[in-house]
Amino acid sequence: MKNYIALLRGINVSGHKLIKMSDLKLLFENCGFENVTTYIQSGNVVFSSSTLKKEEIKKQIEFAIKNTFEFEVTTILLNVEELIQAIKNHSFLKNNPLETKSIYFIFLDENPTTELINNLNTLNQETEFFKITDKVIYCFYSNGYGNSKWNNVFFEKKLKVNGTTRNYNTVCKLIEIANSK
Repeated sequence: MKNYIALLRGINVSGHKLIKMSDLKLLFENCGFENVTTYIQSGNVVFSSSTLKKEEIKKQIEFAIKNTFEFEVTTILLNVEELIQAIKNHSFLKNNPLETKSIYFIFLDENPTTELINNLNTLNQETEFFKITDKVIYCFYSNGYGNSKWNNVFFEKKLKVNGTTRNYNTVCKLIEIANSK
């Protein structure tokens, strides 16, 4: 058995794609996953699976959500090592260790093209900063994520990939939950 973290994109936001966490937990258990724990209403699920192929697990979750709730939800599937590595790689966290409220991660479901990354890297970064590496965008929002023009939707459109955003505290809590299983 291996522990995984499923980050669901865009559920329970502004009254759209509503899923109760108790229903989400049951859905994961009905898929055959074990040790299922949900964390806050934004679609974070820590669970164990004997299946080691992440793509199969991702497809199974997305299919079950579509069949049960009748809408599509992008699922970013990670393991605890990937979350730990994301914390370690967050260069803005290293430079601002006391500013954790400004630290965000956008986890992408696939690698964007180098050309699209290079286009974004030309943006003038004065009060908000980002760094794109592989399937993670490391962000620093000095005025808060809610006030940013460089949000999840912006990056999805510019990079032509799906992603979902989590703050520093949420990522740390998901690591803690996964390591307690």
